[in-house]
Amino acid sequence: MLRLRVKEVAQEKNISIHRLSLLAQLSYHVVREIFINPYKSIYTDTINRIAEALEVPVTTIIEDVPRERAEEELRQLKKRLSSR
Repeated sequence: MLRLRVKEVAQEKNISIHRLSLLAQLSYHVVREIFINPYKSIYTDTINRIAEALEVPVTTIIEDVPRERAEEELRQLKKRLSSR
C-alpha cells in the first residue's frame, strides 16, 4: 500500500501544517488530514503541490509499505482517534 511521508518530511524541514498549507496552496484541513492519516487517498495534483512546497521529489513523500504494516497502522490510528 502507498503511505504518504508528508508529516515526516515536513518535520525534518521544520515546516508546520499551516505553513505547508500556505506553500502548497491547499486547505489547512487537507494537509492536517494527511498528517493524521498517511494512508489518505489524495489527488496526484495534491501530491505534486506538496512535493513542490517541500522542495523534494514526489518519490520522497511516497513509500510502498506491506499491507500488514499498513493495516496495523490504520488500526492504531482508528484506536487513537476513537479515544479522543
